[in-house]
Amino acid sequence: MNTVWMTVAAYLIGSISFAVVSSKLFGLADPRTYGSKNPGATNVLRSGNKAAAIVTLLGDAFKGWLAVWLAICFQERLGVGDATVALVALAVFLGHLWPVFFRFVGGKGVATAAGVLLGLNVWLGVATLVTWAVVAFAFRYSSLAALVAAVFAPFYYGLLFGVEPQLAAVFIMSVLLVFRHAKNISNLIAGKESRIGSKSKDAAKKKGK
Repeated sequence: MNTVWMTVAAYLIGSISFAVVSSKLFGLADPRTYGSKNPGATNVLRSGNKAAAIVTLLGDAFKGWLAVWLAICFQERLGVGDATVALVALAVFLGHLWPVFFRFVGGKGVATAAGVLLGLNVWLGVATLVTWAVVAFAFRYSSLAALVAAVFAPFYYGLLFGVEPQLAAVFIMSVLLVFRHAKNISNLIAGKESRIGSKSKDAAKKKGK
């Protein structure tokens, strides 16, 4: 029973969309209506408001970290195993992708996945974030950086800890991240993908209304 309510609680935590919340707080247009229409930090940045994008990034990462951290902290007290921690990690990520509070229209999960990885292990999270940063700095494409980091994350986990239940969760998250970036992959191939920091004209127009 503890596994069930912990998993449900993690999903609900993940369902909080900080892109939508921060946009409302800063008086910006709904991120689901401009740019990539993705409620995430990169799209919020297209509004031109860096503060809102930072709040979105930190908020989405924090909820992923928090859910996993709480699961690990109470693991022994509640008598649950590593499989439950893995389910919690996956549930908070799924909550971000398909949030019950926002009609199941969520983001792509990059920041939340980073938070989950940091919650599972700091070095795992750091290695994946460094991979993202190197690719993002070199090519200026957030989507490309996310895809490369997603591919490497399961390998990092396997190298650090071997085959464990959490590895399955990390692998599933990586597959879903690639799936959620299908349009970005097409845009990258076609040379139409927006670079980091590019502003959306739609966001500016809707903000001015």
